[in-house]
Amino acid sequence: MNSYVNTAVGALLGTIFVLMSVSIASEGIFHSEAPEKEGFAIVAEEAPAAGGEAAPAAAVPIAQLLASADAKAGEAVFKKCQACHDGTKGGPNKVGPNLFGVVDRPIASHEGFAYSSAMKDFSKGSSEKWTFENLNKFLTAPKKDVPGTAMGFAGLPKDQDRANVILYLHTLADSPVPLPDPKTATQ
Repeated sequence: MNSYVNTAVGALLGTIFVLMSVSIASEGIFHSEAPEKEGFAIVAEEAPAAGGEAAPAAAVPIAQLLASADAKAGEAVFKKCQACHDGTKGGPNKVGPNLFGVVDRPIASHEGFAYSSAMKDFSKGSSEKWTFENLNKFLTAPKKDVPGTAMGFAGLPKDQDRANVILYLHTLADSPVPLPDPKTATQ
């Protein structure tokens, strides 16, 4: 055999020996046992999904809730939404679409925003609109109402908070649509 081949094979075997030795040594030094108990247990509230909160939310028609709603309080609750949505006329799309004029606007139709396929399917080709009822149902639990939506917001479980936000969103328009009549409201 050639001395160059012997040198190359020796170098290869030496490198493998060093790498294996380092691997075994680091495994011994840095090895950690699996903990008996998890450090943080993340528990999602499942009671609303099982029907605990969802049934009462649908029990009161949105028209009746809007009759006692407060747009100023809704503006305060809307601050949670402002991380992802803008509400000014001609304002930019953020992570979510601009919400100026959202009440009675066709769903998944705001210009310049790339909606998820789940939201496009939910909109039925933008033939569905963001009515007061649709907004109420969606804001209760977005992921439950539109499975697969990209919206990561958990929702507003309190009737009054939802009504306040919807009334505030209603004011974000050049000519707001009329509020529904609470006397003729049905489930």
